[in-house]
Amino acid sequence: ETFEMLIRLAENYTSTLFCNEYGNMAAEATTRVQELFTDVGLFVFGTDVSTEEFVNRFFDTLFPVVYNYMINPGLTDISLEYAECLRMARRDIRPFANIPKKAIGQMGRSLLPSRTFLQALNLGIEVINTTDHLHFSKDCSRALLRMQYCPHCQGLTLSKPCMGYCLNVIRGCLANVAEVDLHWRGYIQSLEELSSAMSGTYDIEHVLLNFHSLVNDALVQARINGPELSEQVNKVCGPPVRKPMQSPGCSFDENKDNQGLKMFSRDSEGTLASRRKEFISHLRLYRAFYGGLADQLCSNELAAADGLPCWNGEDV
Repeated sequence: ETFEMLIRLAENYTSTLFCNEYGNMAAEATTRVQELFTDVGLFVFGTDVSTEEFVNRFFDTLFPVVYNYMINPGLTDISLEYAECLRMARRDIRPFANIPKKAIGQMGRSLLPSRTFLQALNLGIEVINTTDHLHFSKDCSRALLRMQYCPHCQGLTLSKPCMGYCLNVIRGCLANVAEVDLHWRGYIQSLEELSSAMSGTYDIEHVLLNFHSLVNDALVQARINGPELSEQVNKVCGPPVRKPMQSPGCSFDENKDNQGLKMFSRDSEGTLASRRKEFISHLRLYRAFYGGLADQLCSNELAAADGLPCWNGEDV
């Protein structure tokens, strides 16, 4: 949920930039922004899409809009064929200088660890769910029966098993689970390391919430190099071919969910970094869960407390 909220907030920031600063192109640009952040979400939640490809696609499709409204504005929009020529030529003409390359680097570095982190959480859930339903062997069932109920045959209904006896039986029953222990510890350590690495240039929060300023830098570059870009475009695509049609104004509703978004951006406890930190610190407490399960079961429920009479399998 925090990842989803973060992606929505970053999309909101970027669309708001167009509405506030570049209103004439906002309607078309916000569609490109939505497409980009849909791809970001798909990537983070595990779909096989390329960060380089979708960031490039965003700047490719943004260029015709920028050309039409900022570099070579006219009374009517450029034709679809002309827009397609601009889209194809963007990487050669480089209207946004090195900003797209910078954006690709930042997205790649920050989205991949986050995607891996989410996949790792799903793996953890799978392990927990799988070990939640164990099928015990006949030997285990017999040993449990003997430990729990044999004293009853002698009328000793209040005597619980002795600690050592309980541990032997339960460890035997949970031998398969104990094998998970080493891997579980390694898994938690890997999660800790991954979580620590998700900071600085690898911090998805920082990258996504500042993406709008990168886009602004790109637009500033295009505006500065306007005349030169017009010349280059004329060489590649010819003079602009226009169609009799006007674009609507800004249709993006920046007040939509605004309260929730503002609260999220201000509340440090709600940040992804703080939630991740809290989650990892909770998870550390269960590092030895699988290895210590028999001890927990015996000391908490099954065995007699120290100093009390107990059943050792034959007598009290």
